[in-house]
Amino acid sequence: MSNTIYNEADDRERRNILRLLGLGSIALATGAIINSEAVANQQTDTYLTKLSGVSKYNTGKITIKTPSIAENGAVVPITVSIESPMTTASYVKSIHIAADGNPNPEVASFHLTPSSGKAEISTRMRLRKTQNVVAVAVMNDGSVQRASNNVKVTIGGCGG
Repeated sequence: MSNTIYNEADDRERRNILRLLGLGSIALATGAIINSEAVANQQTDTYLTKLSGVSKYNTGKITIKTPSIAENGAVVPITVSIESPMTTASYVKSIHIAADGNPNPEVASFHLTPSSGKAEISTRMRLRKTQNVVAVAVMNDGSVQRASNNVKVTIGGCGG
C-alpha cells in the first residue's frame, strides 16, 4: 500500500513538472515574439529618423494606400500621396517607405522637386509577413509627415 501512495505522489510531481515546463515554453515563445517585434519597430524608427533627420512627426497631410490583405507578399502595391502645392515655396523633398516586419526595414526612397508637379509615388514592395508599412515625407521647410498602414500578408514575399 505504501508503494501505491509513493507512485501517486511521484506521478503528481511529474505532472506538475511537465505543467511548469509547458508554461515556461509558452512564456519563452511569447517573449521572443514580443522582443523581435520591438526590435523591428526600433530598427524602422532608427532608419526613418536617420533619413528624415527628426524623430517627431506631423500627421494629416500624408496618405498611404495599400491593400488591407495582400495575398502574395512578393508584390504588394503601395501609393503614397502628400497634400502639397509643389511650388518653390512649398514642396515635398523626399518620401521614404519602411516595413517593420522585413529583415531590413528599407523599402524605397524617392526624391522630388517642385518640377515633379504632384507629391505622389506608386510602387510595389515585398513584405515578409503581416506588418506595418510606414511612410514619411520630408518637406522643404524641414517638417516631416508620417503615416502607416497595417498589411496582412497571406503568403510571404521575403523568403517566407
